[in-house]
Amino acid sequence: MSVGLASLRRVNERWSRDQVLALASDASSRKAADGVAASAKWSSCGATGAVLYGECRGSGAEPYLACVDLTGPAFLCSCPSRKFPCKHALGLLLLWSADGVPAVGTPPPWVSEWIDGRAARAAESARAGAASTDVARKPPARPADVPVDQPVRQGSVASGGETVREGGAASDGGLVREEGVAAGGGGAVRQAGVASGGGSVRHGRVAAGLAELERWLADQVRQGLAGSAEHDWEGLAKRLVDAQAPGVAGLVSRLPRVRREDDWPGRLLEEYALLNLLAVAYRRRAELPGPLARSVLIRAGFPVTREEVLGGPAVRDRWHVLGRRDEEQDHLTARRVWLLGRDTGRRALVLSFAPQGQALDVSLVTGTVIDADLAFYPGAAPLRALVAAQHGHDTPTPPTGLAPERALDEVARALAEDPWTESWPLVLSEAVPGRDSLGGLALHPRARDPWRLIAVSGGRPLTVATEWTPQGLRPLTTWDDDGTAVIL
Repeated sequence: MSVGLASLRRVNERWSRDQVLALASDASSRKAADGVAASAKWSSCGATGAVLYGECRGSGAEPYLACVDLTGPAFLCSCPSRKFPCKHALGLLLLWSADGVPAVGTPPPWVSEWIDGRAARAAESARAGAASTDVARKPPARPADVPVDQPVRQGSVASGGETVREGGAASDGGLVREEGVAAGGGGAVRQAGVASGGGSVRHGRVAAGLAELERWLADQVRQGLAGSAEHDWEGLAKRLVDAQAPGVAGLVSRLPRVRREDDWPGRLLEEYALLNLLAVAYRRRAELPGPLARSVLIRAGFPVTREEVLGGPAVRDRWHVLGRRDEEQDHLTARRVWLLGRDTGRRALVLSFAPQGQALDVSLVTGTVIDADLAFYPGAAPLRALVAAQHGHDTPTPPTGLAPERALDEVARALAEDPWTESWPLVLSEAVPGRDSLGGLALHPRARDPWRLIAVSGGRPLTVATEWTPQGLRPLTTWDDDGTAVIL
């Protein structure tokens, strides 16, 4: 993908140490990167355009060859590590962030080959993407008696960002692996799209499963919350999976975690109320506005394919990468990356998933600003999105925030459109942090005592990017006096 000269200058505005170390897969990678971030470890290094490269001395006779393309970012290294990015790529980035990588005019041949190869693959991918988008815009032909929502296969699908590893070629002079990330990710889900019709076999099964859920919830409230038992929820979740409502089953499966919280009675009643609202909304979906009916079907577990999302309209903007949060979910790690459109003010969530211990999408670097097209998943309050195309980077500046007293108005509007919204990005301006609050708004119990944020503040108001949840705010990123992103 070609990037203009102005964009390259913006990319080359150095990332902070925080931004670099946030790319590491674990604490041991961060520690190892510090060990190779000294100039003495590198026999040569340089920066050409948006690409960093270097030769790092290792235990063998030959140095390890490492490259980083800042526009991806994408990484190349000849070391045998299976971590992504490896300590050499991270160390090279740390050296660059400390102004230890000189600019050069002409890179070595192995670097030029990698740059040219990436450009060729990006061009081919763009051509293939344009062709697949054209196909996605055309409604697929199907027999009249086949319901459009009948799935090709059943089961819970974690659709989100997809990490793509580019295999190193044997002709690269010993470069044994190359790694890159496809912007936006989102593995295709090979299932039929969401439909609002009500006559299919699956709709009948889901309706029966949610009718049982309504009766079960009524019994729970009538008998009292104290009798709630984990085995009851497990059995109910399995029956909902059998009823082809995996989305609702997932909501039920998290109830044991709610039961273990200190304030579990109120939280459990909230979860029961939202489950009941979803069951009733599904039963009466024909009476709902189209976007809200679509949200109900998606929440129930009817899939939306990547092709369908990318086939819809895209929103181009300069997107602030506000921050990210990783969460373990059923042997998967889910990464949430929050974006804010500088011009449109749109909020966006880019999700990616990977098995525990494997690499996650690192294409969106916290604190940067990307010029990109985002395609949003359908729904009453569209938030989740895919990065359809990146056009470059823009000058990284702190985003414009809301006064704390106005921030919850935005959340209220989102909840009015989609009552099952569980998180929402908020950027607060002029917010003073405390031990259990930020700008007067309560912090999430796991985010209390935010000493790093308090240290950056020094008692002064800050601009802070946060993730709103029903339990309180989770601070993600703040900006210091120089406008540098500080990851919390």
